[in-house]
Amino acid sequence: MADELGRFRVLNSKPVNLDGFSVPDAGLGLVAMSSPHDPAPSLKIRGGEVVELDGKGAGEFDVIDEFIARYGIDLTVAEEAMALGDETLARMVVDINVPRAEVVRLIGGTTPAKLARVVALLSPVEMQMAMAKMRARRTPSNQAHVTNQLDDPLLIAADAASAVAYGFREVETTVPVLGDAPSNAVALLIGSQVGSPGAMAQCSIEEALELRLGLRGLTSYAETISIYGTEQVFVDGDDTPFSKAILTSAYASRGLKMRVTSGGGAEVLMGAAEKCSILYLESRCVSLARALGSQGVQNGGIDGVGVVASVPEGMKELLAENLMVMMRDLESCAGNDNLISESDIRRSAHTLPVLLAGADFVFSGFGSIPRYDNAFALSNFNSDDMDDFLVLQRDWGADGGLRTVSPEHLEAVRRRAAKAVQAVYRDLGLADYEDARVEEVVAANGSRDLPAGHPKMVAEAAASIEARQLTVFDVIASLHRTGFTDEAEAITTLTRERLRGDQLQTSAIFDEKFRVLSKLTDPNDYTGPATGYALTDRRRAEIDAIRQARSSAELTADQESYRGHVLVTDVEPAQQGSDPREVCIGLSPAWGRSVWLTLCGLTIGEVLRQISAGLEEEGCIARPVRVRSTIDVGLIGLTAARLSGSGIGIGLQGKGTALIHRRDLAPLANLELFSVAPLLTAKMYRELGKNAARHAKGMAPVPIFTGGTDESISARYHARAVALVALERESCEPGQPPVTVKVEWP
Repeated sequence: MADELGRFRVLNSKPVNLDGFSVPDAGLGLVAMSSPHDPAPSLKIRGGEVVELDGKGAGEFDVIDEFIARYGIDLTVAEEAMALGDETLARMVVDINVPRAEVVRLIGGTTPAKLARVVALLSPVEMQMAMAKMRARRTPSNQAHVTNQLDDPLLIAADAASAVAYGFREVETTVPVLGDAPSNAVALLIGSQVGSPGAMAQCSIEEALELRLGLRGLTSYAETISIYGTEQVFVDGDDTPFSKAILTSAYASRGLKMRVTSGGGAEVLMGAAEKCSILYLESRCVSLARALGSQGVQNGGIDGVGVVASVPEGMKELLAENLMVMMRDLESCAGNDNLISESDIRRSAHTLPVLLAGADFVFSGFGSIPRYDNAFALSNFNSDDMDDFLVLQRDWGADGGLRTVSPEHLEAVRRRAAKAVQAVYRDLGLADYEDARVEEVVAANGSRDLPAGHPKMVAEAAASIEARQLTVFDVIASLHRTGFTDEAEAITTLTRERLRGDQLQTSAIFDEKFRVLSKLTDPNDYTGPATGYALTDRRRAEIDAIRQARSSAELTADQESYRGHVLVTDVEPAQQGSDPREVCIGLSPAWGRSVWLTLCGLTIGEVLRQISAGLEEEGCIARPVRVRSTIDVGLIGLTAARLSGSGIGIGLQGKGTALIHRRDLAPLANLELFSVAPLLTAKMYRELGKNAARHAKGMAPVPIFTGGTDESISARYHARAVALVALERESCEPGQPPVTVKVEWP
């Protein structure tokens, strides 16, 4: 019976119930923050070498322990750091009076178990406070996924140009088909430099091919160098921390920015969590990342986010992962790149703390394309969530790195990017895309809007790029030959900057003038209120200028279209009526002066006509009276009632709010109120007139039901309501008595 209750029938249909939720199980590693099997922090050093780490002697070290013991702990500060109580360190992390550098110094000497225990003491709010202080770069930024199910190079380029237009400073692609990777890399490289140059690009694929593409200059960063918190998962992947260190060095030595990827829950998914908590295993990963010499970490769940989100405190653990990266003095690429839930509320709840606290990258992959085109997996936010994210920035005055783009600009950069790739592919003999395909790509939301095209075209282009070992210089030369000199110069500059190596600084990005923003050039200087990153006036205006925002003039522009559809003429100062059939209709100050259209879409004339008709149908007489001294609908109605021969009055605002009043009631009391003007209909206004007449005759009124709505009426109409009320206020004449008016329909 309980499952048949209407309330549970509705609840069971909600998207949140499509998510999976797990009972905590330490045996499987399904514990977020603290498992009874997590080791107690310990560190013993003898002769300059670590001989005990988190309860294990050197003879028991696995390969992760060995690597962290050798390269991941600052032994010069270890004794001091490990001697501090967990609570003391936790308070230092949050305390605005303790400099970031001091926290970084001490955390450098802690073990993975110590760091996990410290972070676990913090509440979610304290974690956000700590992140505001501990992130490396002052200016937040964002990263986008740019993929499609067809691996269509024109669409990849157009979507990359769209992404950088919105403000993303890193763009990442991958492939449904591995062999297409060289083509995707070239298309992404070109598209990412259209309109807003300086964004860095990567093609996330099998590591050897990804490295080769980077060495040929076709990509500029990498982040999919995966590391794990247990030795068994490394073994399963035919890897070790030592092989990852070699790969890290290979990227960095060739000017490729790189960070590693971990993310809580990976070990649980692969059945090798060793009964430890998700947080502790991720602390091992973060310590390992520091030991590898990585610039940063992409974490915050990533592919394992659903696992973490399924257990109690999972959201908190995901935030803790990001904070640990910052405390280890690494670039934080804060996840949000994998769908955490089918619930919009949970998706937003996961993202909002990072947006408010700030991170080097708020997303490690905002899906700048539709959900179905995201070849990585569905991101937590995708292209159809762009407006929501831009509004969130505006709501909180928080910088998530993005900005509003006009349709005209987006169309222009999409066409430019698609044409550039079309020209380069023709020039290099890779493929010949028709002009019609360019226009289809410009207009498309995603690959489902495109004809499939030749099934082998992308594969053959990619094979040719690889067979000929084309490099960034071939792309630059082709862009010059085909007239895309701006893009050629942007890629040249990007390549030149790679040789300088400044993008290898911690948390480095290029701005649109190719200036490096990093821990060194743009260090986070937050020390409490009124310090650290703050929106400039220009950036605040950019964030505020969402495309949906309307000025008061724009919100009331439609009023002019209906001006004069009724003529309102003052007749005489309003007198007390004597006819018991008379019901006065009190009109607001702007009614028929500057307000002509109600919020429900009816003209003010039609509203008055319907109310008057209802009165007449019940045998009463309507007398319109303008109440000039107030805009309050209650006082307007009460004034009308006191003038009315029947003692019953109707108050009517220009925006459509209406009520029935009686002369002996208090101002805030009334007989019937239509408060939600957008819901009203002509029939309802007519029934309001009838009920006013029934009150005048001493009869019982007939209840009028609006029926309710599940739409957000207040959110949708309040801005317009405010603009119309402002017009009412402008027309208000305080102290002036009401006047009887004549209303005519010309």
